[in-house]
Formats: sequence, C-alpha cells, structure tokens
Amino acid sequence: MKTFAFAKAGTVAEAVRAVAADPDAVFLGGGTNLVDHLKLGVARPGRVVDVTAATSGEIRENDDGSLYVGAGVRNSDLAADGVVRRRYPVLAEALLAGASAQLRNMATTGGNPLQRTRCLYFQDVTTPCNKRAPGTGCSAIGGATRQHAILGASPSCVATHPSDLAVAMVALDARVHVTGTAGEREIAFTDLHRLPGDHPERDTVLAHGELITGFTLPAVPWARRSAYRKVRDRASYAFALVSVAAGVSLVDGRIDDVRLALGGVAHKPWRATEAEAVLRGARPDEEAFAAAAAAELAGARALEGVDGGNAFKIPLVRRTLAAVLRELTAGEPNP
Repeated sequence: MKTFAFAKAGTVAEAVRAVAADPDAVFLGGGTNLVDHLKLGVARPGRVVDVTAATSGEIRENDDGSLYVGAGVRNSDLAADGVVRRRYPVLAEALLAGASAQLRNMATTGGNPLQRTRCLYFQDVTTPCNKRAPGTGCSAIGGATRQHAILGASPSCVATHPSDLAVAMVALDARVHVTGTAGEREIAFTDLHRLPGDHPERDTVLAHGELITGFTLPAVPWARRSAYRKVRDRASYAFALVSVAAGVSLVDGRIDDVRLALGGVAHKPWRATEAEAVLRGARPDEEAFAAAAAAELAGARALEGVDGGNAFKIPLVRRTLAAVLRELTAGEPNP
C-alpha cells in the first residue's frame, strides 16, 4: 500500500477544507470500501481524512413529516430505527440485504452510496479499466460480463453500481445534503450518480472536496407500502444480479402512485420512470406488470461474455419486478 497521511476532522468545514485543498486527498467514513481499495492498490491517496466525528449520527423527524438522516448514521442503526421500519420499510430491507452485520455496524449512510463498482477488472490493477485509468479500455467488454449492465452502459464502461441502500433512496425520492467550499447545496438522489458515457471514472456529480452531510426522506403515503427484493447468486451477502425497490399506493382498486428503482442493472441506481408511467392508474394485475417491465426494458442491451454473458438479467428483471408489485398490491388499501 502507498503510504498516506491521516487526519481526523472535527467539523464538516474542517473536513471539506482539508480535502478540497489537496487533489490527492479522500474522505473516510466507515471505510468498508476504501480500505479494500487501499489494499488492492485501486485507491492510492496521499491523504485520508476521517469524517466520522464531523458528520451527524442523528435520525430525526422534521416538522413537515419528512425524515432527516445524518451521513454519520451507521447502516445497522438506520435499518433498526423504528420510524424507518414503519414508514420506509424498503430502506430497512435494502440495508439488511446489503451486507453482513459486521459491515453494517461500520458502514455509514453517507459513505455507502459512494462505494465503487465490484467489477472484477476494476479491482484488478493488472488489467485495463477506463474507470480506474481513463483511456486504457474496458476489459469487461468481451470478458466476464455476467454481473454487468443491461441499461445505460457505454463503450467505455459496462460496470454496475453495487449499493442496495442507494436503490432504495432513489425509489424514495430522497434528497442529498452536500457541503463544499462554495457552501451547501441539495441534490435529488436520482441525480447524484452518473451514467458512464465517456467518463466512467466519475461515479457522481460531486466535486472534489464536496462532502455528503445527510439525506431527507419525504413524507409520502406510498413509502409505507414499499419493499426491496434482491436476487443474487447466494444468500450470504452477495452483490445483486438484479434488485427492485418499489413503493405503491392504491385507490379504488387502482395504482394511484408508484415509485420503482432497479439495482444490479446499470452504472447507477436505475429509476424506472417508464414502468412507473405505465402503472399509474392501472389495475394491479399481471398484464400491467408485464407492460411496465416491457416499457422499462425496451432499451436494455445484453452483453456476451466468456462466462455466458448477462442476457438472463432481462427476464430476471421482469419476474422480480412482477413479484414485488404482486406482493405490494395484494390485500387491503394503503393505511
């Protein structure tokens, strides 16, 4: 590992100044992803700034009914919070599906969405990778592609985003609070991450030195009727082949409102707006579920690969989406 300087920031302002002033500096939250990359040689910062004492560990209900979650909240605490479990079950389920208890006890809510892809080639510094070394090529194309993207990929990168929490946050219309040298700003969670385009090395829209300080979850009725389903190779905390986060409200036997997001299928958590448009006002039946999936997957492109490729993900999305919607629309109307 490259030798690096280490500092603990006591405030958000101190952390932002320290990283923004040094192009070779990075923030450290729980470190569950960064430490792996330090060991692998994927990340080679000159300075690591610990922000665990600077960011808030608070979960609070706001006057308008929304919920504020500090970036320093541990994933285990967020998943166990009574308000989250009651009002935003999709978020609790995504967190519990995302990692072992030991990792959840370390990982922070602010750091989790910023974890980087688990693409084999990104993590192997002996192979070309545009995300790790721009302009070198994408070794995944024509290689092992089973885990890779079917939506939003580019010739520069076909990797997928690994965070389960991020998929739930996209479905919940969360807002991201960010502080940088220019001050504070808010970003819609759906806009936080980028598709690869010609610059897959840039995972998010954050500028260097900008720090996530918290999130706001809106008070919306469909969030109470929500769920997260993750399909993976093994139950013991593997990354998603496909995941679905969904929230639904029903009025008079029809879908009044719905939010859908997909994981394991794109470079960013994928908001399924085409599927949502099909479902609003529709009766919750198999025909509507199939039509919604078809609309969202119209632009899906499977990859061939030495491991058999990822064409199986397209029907897997259809089945998983239908299963979650079937579960959420059964039974009584929304409370």
